[in-house]
Amino acid sequence: MDRAQWQIQRKGDEQLAVRPLDGTEPRLVDDYIRHLVAELRAYNSQRLPEARMRLRAVVHQGLVELADNGFAGTAVVATARLLTGRPLYDALAAHPDADLALLLSDDVFRSTVAGGHTTLSTVDFTRVTVRVKEYEATAWLWVPAPAVASREPGAAQRGKHAAPVPGEPAAGRSEPAAAGGPAISNEYQSDHLNVTNIAGPVDARGAVFGFGSAGG
Repeated sequence: MDRAQWQIQRKGDEQLAVRPLDGTEPRLVDDYIRHLVAELRAYNSQRLPEARMRLRAVVHQGLVELADNGFAGTAVVATARLLTGRPLYDALAAHPDADLALLLSDDVFRSTVAGGHTTLSTVDFTRVTVRVKEYEATAWLWVPAPAVASREPGAAQRGKHAAPVPGEPAAGRSEPAAAGGPAISNEYQSDHLNVTNIAGPVDARGAVFGFGSAGG
């Protein structure tokens, strides 16, 4: 998924990225889009609402030709029509908190998501019809849910706890002690906070994080 190997054609606030069919298409639909959404959330969290970046994304597959003015072919035309069709614009308007709306062509959807080659589910997608000029095709729409900042407004204030979630222990209730070990409590006890700011992505796969108050 080395993006440096992609051939990019830019047009205003849009870009067309052409990559070879190499068997990693499910990762493009799944991992790449999920990481893109995560980066957008991090970017937008530091900006005023009117300065947010929101994206329309399309994934299609087919033969591409190199012409004098860039890429050409029916696959390029279909991608452009999917990107400029109403479904993506309507989806972002209907979900103002979403940072991205994704449209998969019918071929891509069936060969990746419906084929069971991603962690995405078919129920995450909505079937839509895209009509632009003489073009009309079935496509599949997914709007990743926006991140939830907190379960309850003000829950992060000192001395307050969020409302308990079903299946989770209530704040302040001690869990049964493990055999031979101390009891585990969810009560917040720290008199001060230490905050570590990390700039840029961090690969934390396989890592274990522990947080506790200075006084135990």
